[in-house]
Amino acid sequence: MKQTPFKIITSLLIILLTACKAQPPHEAGNFKQTDLVELIKLDTSIHLDIRYATNNNLVHRPVYHQARAFLQRPAAEALVKANASLKELGYGLLVFDGYRPWSVTKIFWDITPDEHKKFVADPKQGSRHNRGCAVDLSLYDLKTGKEIEMTGVYDEMSERSYPDYKGGTDKQRAMRDLLRSKMEAQGFTVNTYEWWHFDFNEWHSYTITNVPFEGIK
Repeated sequence: MKQTPFKIITSLLIILLTACKAQPPHEAGNFKQTDLVELIKLDTSIHLDIRYATNNNLVHRPVYHQARAFLQRPAAEALVKANASLKELGYGLLVFDGYRPWSVTKIFWDITPDEHKKFVADPKQGSRHNRGCAVDLSLYDLKTGKEIEMTGVYDEMSERSYPDYKGGTDKQRAMRDLLRSKMEAQGFTVNTYEWWHFDFNEWHSYTITNVPFEGIK
């Protein structure tokens, strides 16, 4: 039976409340001290489109109270270098998301159908976003400021999101591959299922974090 809008909203609210009360998994080991840096404070030419601070996302409501993006300092500095390498080609980086509190990862997992779980991180293991070492991004045109068209759109749960997807136009694939090459040159690795998701190679050195943006100085 099809759910009514009221039931859907009620289910979502329950998921949101449960995620807020839940606690991240405990991790043993020696980790580097968390040093989350706001990206635009390092490079104002990095553009932001923080979807999770809007209704334009997979939850269809904001899960962030602030439209900001952070990464651990080494990852943030590497991203600035990637952005600089794109400028001579007429492009800049457009960031959708960086550090993500663990509670938000749990929300995404809980609302995603089983057949699409590969596109979200299991909160029992935590996400590399939770460690401040993953970034979701694309390219924008320096002259027009417009987002560059890729083979699929951000957060699309289909094969068009795969970094090796053979469809789309020659230009779309070329832009996707350009982004990948510039990010890999700075120590990032693309996600198996998402052309926009890149993990910094030091992600394992940082622990899972659940601090909201408002708590980051």
